Amino acid sequence: MKKHSARVAPLSACNSPVLTLTKVEGEERPRDPPGPAEAQAPVGTDPGGRPSPRCWRCSQAQLKKIFWGVAVVLCVCSSWAGATQLAKLTFRKFDAPFTLTWFATNWNFLFFPLYYAGHVCKSAEKQSVKQRYRECCRFFGDNGLTLKVFFTKAAPFGVLWTLTNYLYLHAIKKINTTDVSVLFCCNKAFVFLLSWIVLRDRFMGVRIVAAILAIAGIVMMTYADGFHSHSVIGIALVVGSASMSALYKVLFKLLLGSAKFGEAALFLSILGVFNVLFITCIPVILYFTKVEYWSSFDDIPWGNLCGFSVLLLTFNIVLNFGIAVTYPTLMSLGIVLSVPVNAVVDRYTSKIVFNGVRVVAMVIIGLGFLLLLLPEEWDVWLIKLLTRLKVRKKEEAAEGGADLGSGPQNKSGRARPSFAR
Repeated sequence: MKKHSARVAPLSACNSPVLTLTKVEGEERPRDPPGPAEAQAPVGTDPGGRPSPRCWRCSQAQLKKIFWGVAVVLCVCSSWAGATQLAKLTFRKFDAPFTLTWFATNWNFLFFPLYYAGHVCKSAEKQSVKQRYRECCRFFGDNGLTLKVFFTKAAPFGVLWTLTNYLYLHAIKKINTTDVSVLFCCNKAFVFLLSWIVLRDRFMGVRIVAAILAIAGIVMMTYADGFHSHSVIGIALVVGSASMSALYKVLFKLLLGSAKFGEAALFLSILGVFNVLFITCIPVILYFTKVEYWSSFDDIPWGNLCGFSVLLLTFNIVLNFGIAVTYPTLMSLGIVLSVPVNAVVDRYTSKIVFNGVRVVAMVIIGLGFLLLLLPEEWDVWLIKLLTRLKVRKKEEAAEGGADLGSGPQNKSGRARPSFAR
């Protein structure tokens, strides 16, 4: 069961993205160095010069992963942009961002049941719900999920999850969805900075440049609207949401490490239980204090609320478990691609003005996000690629010289077949 060996780490699609706070990463397997015969044979061939069946199977597997990657990117992009736009539409009839956050987070409870349904359908060794639950609870320690573990290792992440989503949704009320979605992409830069400081992750100059680009994009985005109070508040809310998400991911890695698929599904379901038990009182208080008030429950757009929750659940499922079929980097691209989708929708549904400063800020933040997707050894790979190209160019030049040197001697011999025809 190789798929179940993949582990969830909090460093995100996220990158993670706004409404998801964990990201799935596959385990890397060391490759054995090639033997003498393999080292001398051309790439993609066996020692006899014939195409290697193993390389052919690898190519098919890679193509399959890329195909699934395109499907996952489209799903991430559409669900993420759809959830953002539907939230904006919901606030026109139902001005209650915290209640919407609470309602959508309750759906996290479905993570573990959906995971178990997939386990029953795909696994050869089927386990009962109780057995699977106990096995996944080992993620929290030898004693499993105790009351102490619930309040020390789950409750803090439930609070951070709620703050992240609430600040993001509240920002949608203040500024357009394009600015909100592009500013939240700075979350990946914040994750790198916190990981570098707290987790002592490897220093990478290109990621420092990406973080600088993200900060510059935030300043330019604020300047694009002339530093108006309404715009500044909205941008501050998005930056706060991105910061809470980054803090969630770094603390997850620091305190809990990584988790298998079932453990991640159980953890997200526990966040839904925490939301029901301890966060429910806050929407009730906001209702009776008329901070988030609606005259009648019949006036609540239940279709919008359920649609938003379904899109959000779909987004989280694909982003957290898409690693089973494709590469994590491809999944992260879906978040960036949602920005132009939101921009097109805002262009025809709102009064957004795409001036030069706003466009440059969007490009800078997007570039910073893409730089953060580069692997840690990208410079080594680049040097190897340039070296190979240089060697190949020299070989082609040498072969060209050899052909020119043998041309006059074989000229008549090559001409005879053409006359014979």
